[in-house]
Amino acid sequence: MESIQLYTDGASRGNPGPGGYGAILMWGNHKKELSKGFRLTTNNRMELLAVISGLEAIKKTELPVIVYSDSQYIVNTVEKGWLKTWIKTDFKGGKKNKDLWKHYHELAKKFTIKFVWVRGHADNPYNNRCDKLATEAADGKELAIDIGYEQSL
Repeated sequence: MESIQLYTDGASRGNPGPGGYGAILMWGNHKKELSKGFRLTTNNRMELLAVISGLEAIKKTELPVIVYSDSQYIVNTVEKGWLKTWIKTDFKGGKKNKDLWKHYHELAKKFTIKFVWVRGHADNPYNNRCDKLATEAADGKELAIDIGYEQSL
């Protein structure tokens, strides 16, 4: 069975600061780009929101998904099982981005997902394109509100 490929990246101008995410979904001959900017957020939130937004755009939940990310925070949290522990302990110890991780956790139940780490700012054209989408979104004029982040301040 052919898998859906999801490339993702997040960016923040300052941490926190204006931020954005970029994602590219690919399946067969189909390709879709996603991006959005926020007025105040963090780079890790944007990395995670890129994954969430990509998964939300997938209509064929029966197909396996391979997520390519240059964020070791994202890849390790899922692939090393940290998220399962965080969910069980209700994010004890001040683990960040609880709102987004819980959202990802529920969304991920619909899919078979494998995360693959890719080196950022290297020779992967899809990762580089996601970086461009994310930074352009962060630099945009019509920036959304990252409610989960701003409410936590």
